[in-house]
Amino acid sequence: MERILVTGASRGIGRAVAERLAEPGREILLHGRDTNALAEVRDEVVRRGAGARVHTADLAIAEEVLGLAAAAGGGPLHALVNNAGGAVVKPVAEISLAEWEESLAVNLTAPFLLVQALLPRLAAGGAVVNLLSIAARRPFAGWSAYCAAKAALDGFARALREEVRPRGIRVINVYPAATRTALWDTVAGSWRRDRMLAPEEVAEAVAYALSRPPGVLVETVEVGDISGPL
Repeated sequence: MERILVTGASRGIGRAVAERLAEPGREILLHGRDTNALAEVRDEVVRRGAGARVHTADLAIAEEVLGLAAAAGGGPLHALVNNAGGAVVKPVAEISLAEWEESLAVNLTAPFLLVQALLPRLAAGGAVVNLLSIAARRPFAGWSAYCAAKAALDGFARALREEVRPRGIRVINVYPAATRTALWDTVAGSWRRDRMLAPEEVAEAVAYALSRPPGVLVETVEVGDISGPL
């Protein structure tokens, strides 16, 4: 049975990815912080024929990240999907040290700790999938903490890719443009949600990259609306 861990699976892109990857012969470990939402995702994953387990953890706390890794069990893992993240959207002068450190903890340190803990369980053909953002490659005013964290994760993942190539492990980086998620409910301003991606479209990109034969690596996938960035 293929076992896949998806972080931030209770809503948005993470939920769409978990549900898209759910099929007979797979078990999806669903991480999140909203137990009610996770239960809904679990039910949908099971309805699609996959096994499902849920685990709550605050990825800003290293001990809870390691607890999540332990909850994945000691058996082989087919894929780790680093999706969970958060955005601090403020001018540089207004970002507190605590906000800066939490952004790095969730967006960068948590994926590092999960990779470090779970890499021994990935075999040839397995994958680490990182849901990044076009913000890892392009600057946006007011998004400095988010851009910094995503760019750092991008760099980490590229180096990791070279390190695990000899083992046949794939490292896949996905760069979605603005996507219709709950994130935008907390960001000040008027945003053209009709020009944003649906989470399901990002999930399709993840599913495609993972579906390639074990010896085929889709290294980077950038997904955006045909009209261009917001």
